[in-house]
Amino acid sequence: MVKRYSRNVLTLVAAGLILGALALAFRPVAVLVDLGALRRGAMTVTIDEEGRTRVHDAYTVSTPVAGRLLRIDVEPGDPVVAGETIVARMLPTNPAVLDARTREQARATAAAARAALRLADADLLRAQAEGELVVSDLQRTNALAARGIVSRAALERAEQKARAATAAMDTADAAVAMRQAELTNAEAQMIGFDDPGLAAGIGNGTTRSDEIILRAPASGYILRVLERSETTLPVGAPVVEIGDIENDLEVEVKLLSRDAVRVRVGNRVIIDNWGGENELQGRVSRVDPWGYSQVSALGVEEQRVNTVIQFTGDSAERQSLGHGFRVRTRIVIWDSADALIVPSNALFRDGTGWAVFVLADDRAVLTPVTIGHNNGQDAEVLSGLSLQDQVVLYPASGLADGNLIAPRQY
Repeated sequence: MVKRYSRNVLTLVAAGLILGALALAFRPVAVLVDLGALRRGAMTVTIDEEGRTRVHDAYTVSTPVAGRLLRIDVEPGDPVVAGETIVARMLPTNPAVLDARTREQARATAAAARAALRLADADLLRAQAEGELVVSDLQRTNALAARGIVSRAALERAEQKARAATAAMDTADAAVAMRQAELTNAEAQMIGFDDPGLAAGIGNGTTRSDEIILRAPASGYILRVLERSETTLPVGAPVVEIGDIENDLEVEVKLLSRDAVRVRVGNRVIIDNWGGENELQGRVSRVDPWGYSQVSALGVEEQRVNTVIQFTGDSAERQSLGHGFRVRTRIVIWDSADALIVPSNALFRDGTGWAVFVLADDRAVLTPVTIGHNNGQDAEVLSGLSLQDQVVLYPASGLADGNLIAPRQY
C-alpha cells in the first residue's frame, strides 16, 4: 500500500515538473526593441545639393587688337581699381618675314613711287613758274587798266588766268603730298625683323609711343591670369579675369529637375561644409526655366536645372571663400517653429497609409498616423500620436500588434 502511494506521488511530481517545463518553454517572451520619444520643436525640410561659388559679374580682359602681349606682372588675388590699374601691355604685331620675291616687289614699288614723286615735283615747279608769269601779266594789266589803255574784259581775263594758275599750283602741291605718302607706304612694306630701325624701336626697356595699355574694367581682384608669358595673340584673346569676390560672390547649384520644381525664388538657404566653422546664410535668387541632361558618376543620365543662390550674411564671415570653391547647400522648402515630431525610422507603410508601433502596457500597439512633411530624419505628425507616446524604432518585420516588447538595454 505504501509503495503504491509513493509511486502515485512520484508520478504526480514528475507530471508537474513536465507541465511546468512545458509552460516555461512556451510562455510569451518579450521582444527587445529600441524606443524613441516624440518631441515638439522646430523642424525644417531641405533639398541638399553640392554647389560651386562664382563671381556673378566676372570680367574677362581681352586683346583689343592683334599684337604682341608683353609679360604680365599682376598675380591672382591682386586688388585692382576700375580704369586705373594696368593689367597688361601690348605692342603692335611685328612685320612679317619677307621672302625674296616679296622683297623685290616691294623694292620695285618703292622705286616707282620715287619716280612718281619726282614727276609730281616737276609738275609743281612748272605750275609755280606759270603762276609767277600769270601774276606778272595781271599786275601789268591792272596798271594799264588804271590808265584806260586796256579794256575791262582784258582785265577780267587776266584775273581768271591768275585764279586758274593758283588752282594748278594747289593741285600740283597735293599731287606731291600724295606721291610722298605712296613712297612712305612702299618703303614701309620692306620693313622686316632685320631692320635696324625696328630693332631700335622694340629694344629692351624702350617705351614705344604705339604701346597699348589694358586697364582694369572694374574694381575687384585678379581671379586668373590666362596668358602669363610674352606672346603674339589675335584680336579678342582672353588675357586676365577680374571679379569682386567680396560683394559679388554667389553659388551655382545644379538641382535635379524633380527637386527644382519645389524650389521658389526667395527660399532660405543654409550653406555649410565649405571649410569654415560657421554656417553661411543665403537665399535663392533664380531658378532657370531650362533643364539639361547630365550623366552622373554612376553612369545614370539625369535632368539638371541651374539654380543661383545669393549670400545674405556679412561678407567678413566668408572672407576666405573665392571663385570656384565647392560648398554644400541646404535649400529650405518648408519649416515650422512648433511641430510635433516623430523619428522617421519609426514609420512604416500599412496599406496605403503610415503606421507606428506604440508602447502600451509592455505591448506593441499598431497605431495608424497621419504624416505631414518628412525630411528623412524627422517627420511631422498631424494626427494619431501624442507627445507622451513612445514608439518603436526600426521595427522588425516579424513584430505584430499585441506582441510583448521590452526596451533594449545598452
